Amino acid sequence: MEQQTFLIYNVTNKVSNNIHEDWLKWMRDYHIPAVLATGCYFKAVILRLKGVDDEEGPTYAIQYHAASEAQYERYLANFSTSLRKETIDKWGNQFIAFRTIMEVVN
Repeated sequence: MEQQTFLIYNVTNKVSNNIHEDWLKWMRDYHIPAVLATGCYFKAVILRLKGVDDEEGPTYAIQYHAASEAQYERYLANFSTSLRKETIDKWGNQFIAFRTIMEVVN
């Protein structure tokens, strides 16, 4: 039996203590639903990193699951720029984000 593969677009965010609760609520209530509404991802998971320095604020990973690389590429081409801009406009330099793409192979 062939195993199903899919992609995870992982966005890791280091968030300042002074905004982290509002940022997390905004992510849950607005940003993640907006990303899912693009139709490019079928699931999103919020994770909080443990065992890292939280003195300046917590670190979260948001994982968006795409059924194919084509769906991920469609997101990059059509939606990512405006959604990133909204995030920067709202939170400025109070967070740092970096992105990775992973293929699930199990």
